[in-house]
Amino acid sequence: MRRLPIFQVDAFAERPFEGNPAAVVPLQSWPGDALMQAIAAENNLSETAFFAPEGEGFRLRWFTPEVEVDLCGHATLASAHVLFAHLGFAGEAARFLTHSGELIVRREGADGLYAMDVPARRGPEIAPPEGLAAALGARPRLCLKTGPMLAVLDSPEELLALSPDFPALRRLCQGLGGIGLTVTAPCRGPEGWDFVSRHFSPARGIDEDPVTGAAHTVLVPYWSARLGKTRLVARQASRRGGTLWCTDAGARVILRGRCADFLKGEIVLPD
Repeated sequence: MRRLPIFQVDAFAERPFEGNPAAVVPLQSWPGDALMQAIAAENNLSETAFFAPEGEGFRLRWFTPEVEVDLCGHATLASAHVLFAHLGFAGEAARFLTHSGELIVRREGADGLYAMDVPARRGPEIAPPEGLAAALGARPRLCLKTGPMLAVLDSPEELLALSPDFPALRRLCQGLGGIGLTVTAPCRGPEGWDFVSRHFSPARGIDEDPVTGAAHTVLVPYWSARLGKTRLVARQASRRGGTLWCTDAGARVILRGRCADFLKGEIVLPD
């Protein structure tokens, strides 16, 4: 029997059962893609991350239960946490080589805060696609064409009340190339959040993602320009919820958050 270590980590979380759970599988060499996809399907989490040493850093890949994806923020944060907290990694920064370029995660201070440096993504304003308002259950003020499509609402109350028609939303997103949809609104409440969001990716097998680092590579540049500030506090308003402390650094975005351990174990595979 072959055995692979596996960790399950709640990313962008102060304690277990918050944030976004990710499975992390450290490797010394790469198995076949079909096996990694099967492991991700078995885990049935929004993302399973696999990494292995390469050069002066690590090659990192992410799989949903259905497909491999080009960028996943929360599973990158979870992978760095596994390196720092469990595998004795002593470097100043964990450097990951990915389909989206180099991603860097550093420890900030002694209270478990990680800072993840990722590419910013911007896009032009577009008309809301036909059928979006009906599938979403609200009419966006505007949409942006980015990695995931960004839809902007007027209030957090409108965002929290969303109850999408997921079969319809899945068909819409599939027809647009399998994209995800990030919905956002400004927030001026006592919590100190600058904006709130929710992320839907039914075309990739995830109706609603709890906390989505990749979506914030779009959200942070948008809200930084709209609010006229480079340091922002973001809240993803899923059922689990998560908070991110963000910086717009021009071509890059810095996303800060903590991680909480949930489990550590082994995957047992036949020879």
